[in-house]
Amino acid sequence: MLPPPPDRSHILTEQRNPRTMRLHELSVRECVDVIGEEDAAVFEAMRAARPALAAFIEAAEAGFIAGGRLIYVGAGTSGRLGVLDASECPPTFCTPPERVIGLIAGGDSALRKSSEGKEDDPEGSRAELAALNLSSRDAVLGIAAGGTTRYVLGALEIVKGLCARCVTGLLVCTPLSSRPAAADHLIVIATGPEALTGSTRMKAGTATKIALNTISTTLMIRSGKVYQNLMVDVRATNAKLRDRAARIVSTLTGLPREESFALLDRAGGSVKVAVVMQRRGVDSAAAERMLAQADGRLERL
Repeated sequence: MLPPPPDRSHILTEQRNPRTMRLHELSVRECVDVIGEEDAAVFEAMRAARPALAAFIEAAEAGFIAGGRLIYVGAGTSGRLGVLDASECPPTFCTPPERVIGLIAGGDSALRKSSEGKEDDPEGSRAELAALNLSSRDAVLGIAAGGTTRYVLGALEIVKGLCARCVTGLLVCTPLSSRPAAADHLIVIATGPEALTGSTRMKAGTATKIALNTISTTLMIRSGKVYQNLMVDVRATNAKLRDRAARIVSTLTGLPREESFALLDRAGGSVKVAVVMQRRGVDSAAAERMLAQADGRLERL
């Protein structure tokens, strides 16, 4: 017989919400209203977490710009959200898949099929982390809504053992009594008890998604992947992105839509190359050289 697990009743995300005690009695509209009212708390929690978010991003910035990586580590919903954010960076910012990485307890199969038992293994990420050959340019963010996931806390200790100068952070959705020693940064987004007790795929999951959006997008902005508020590193690889890319080229060059498509074709589908070709009156090869000399930043050309 297994010994009883630690009592987690003191954790805010595990506690009952006094405002939602009658869920089983509610109509559809009442369920929608109650859940929506609870979700409103996410934005106030995010506001309070802004200084900690900024501190982690600032610590990761120099290394990321120098070619380092952003690595998310989580289990269950937290792990899936990390993998989701990582998977969206290549199409949005034209980054290689290895620049933003999501590790989830149980591996990729856990994205579709629950593998919650894996989250209790503090050594579960060792092989994957060791294979990454971590350096001081990398930043690793552990994600654990309740702050107790052994897979995540163990991963941060493993990271510090492999590379003491690697930037580490822990993102949680409940106050902790102290910052774990292996986490350089603690980001607390105190979303409170869930509408459905313990279901951290709800408010905590929403807050986590917003936080990861903020972290990855800000690092990409600071890396020159954004000009004004446009995703100028997007690659025109399908109809939707081709349309978006042409509209960006048109906006930044003043060319009509059809001419923007033609320019994009000559630029190999690269928005930045197309814009520099038009602005400087050069061919694609020259535009690529100029961008390389400007560290890929349109504002310098």
